[in-house]
Amino acid sequence: MPETFVLDRDRIRSLFDLRGSYHARAGGDFTADPYPVWRELRERAEVHEGTVHELTGYPGDLHFQGLPVPERPHYSAFSYAALEDAYRDPGLFASSPEPVDLEDGAPSAANSMLSMGGDRHRRYRALVQPSFAPARARWWIMNWIERTARALVDGFAADGHAELNTGFCAAIPVLTITSSFGIPVDRALDMRDALRRPAELIGMIAPIVAARREDPQDDLITVLTRAEITDEDGTSHRLSDAEIHSFALLLLAAGSGTTWKQMGIVLAILLQRPDLLAAVREDRALLKPVIDEALRWMPTDPAFARYVTRDTDFHGTRLPEGAVLHLCLGAANRDPDRWERPEEFDAARRYRPSLAFGSGEHICMGMHVARAEIATGVGALLDRLPGLRLDPDREPPRFIGMYERGVTEIPVLFG
Repeated sequence: MPETFVLDRDRIRSLFDLRGSYHARAGGDFTADPYPVWRELRERAEVHEGTVHELTGYPGDLHFQGLPVPERPHYSAFSYAALEDAYRDPGLFASSPEPVDLEDGAPSAANSMLSMGGDRHRRYRALVQPSFAPARARWWIMNWIERTARALVDGFAADGHAELNTGFCAAIPVLTITSSFGIPVDRALDMRDALRRPAELIGMIAPIVAARREDPQDDLITVLTRAEITDEDGTSHRLSDAEIHSFALLLLAAGSGTTWKQMGIVLAILLQRPDLLAAVREDRALLKPVIDEALRWMPTDPAFARYVTRDTDFHGTRLPEGAVLHLCLGAANRDPDRWERPEEFDAARRYRPSLAFGSGEHICMGMHVARAEIATGVGALLDRLPGLRLDPDREPPRFIGMYERGVTEIPVLFG
């Protein structure tokens, strides 16, 4: 990787702007604050009939987790207790309406271990989980995250101004995950763009998979090519190309599609609170609780779907078999039964785990890498940009989005 590089700013903006067409399926044009409505819904009942966006008042026709699927009844849960119970019972609340087959099904992020359950999910997850464990965070930081953040700051440090949401926050995760695949920097955005065209993306990954089978490297594709899975009958086999392709699509979608939004949220929170920003600059140990509180207060993905596998009474509502239950973790993360003054952002709050990364067997596998990317990225900005502050002559960042929450541009001055 060269010491300094600048990605195509217009292209990265088109790929990562929540208001653009790429994110329209998730309600990227939603600009209101949903939290007052979610609070009122949670206070009235833990579970409501309808989807989160319908109950919030967003009229869009969305294609996102469990949507639109008009033939299925939809319900939404808003309390911390309800979500915890759903996450703890994957047999009743399945992550996919149908079984998936990595070998025979079309490779995609949807046809991956994300949609598996039970023993099969645990066997596949165990293959790559060690690469994302806390002990491996340093592997990610030293190999990719640190030098990516440093190179990006090198690209604008002398300018005295920058736009940090797409120009910095979005770039770190996409370059981290593509670099871990062995993709050169000048092809990183091509790979992100190809998420909408799986066949094209597989065409980019397949030669790397073949090369790593012959010549292993210290990267993520090598981990996948060398992994062995034990089938139900006790036999073991190396992952097939199709299985690796589905893994890669999932890791790329998750690795480049969520952390940038959460990093932008953390930065916006800090820049809107200059005293807190100054305190973090002086004492970097404060950055971790800031990140933890940001994840609770404004998780970037505030809702996920589960599929009800049998008729059940659930927190005061009868859910029929085949229904979709939407888990509004944004509302659950502000449940006063778990946190005092939950609507306030308080970096000094006593830490209690939130649901920002989910819970149960499908808890986000990359959460430790995501935290490392956010902490390393914010730290690089504070190390290199004295006087970092919002540009008073530009529109300040705003929180937007329905099923993908993030911020608009983050224009800053420094020096």
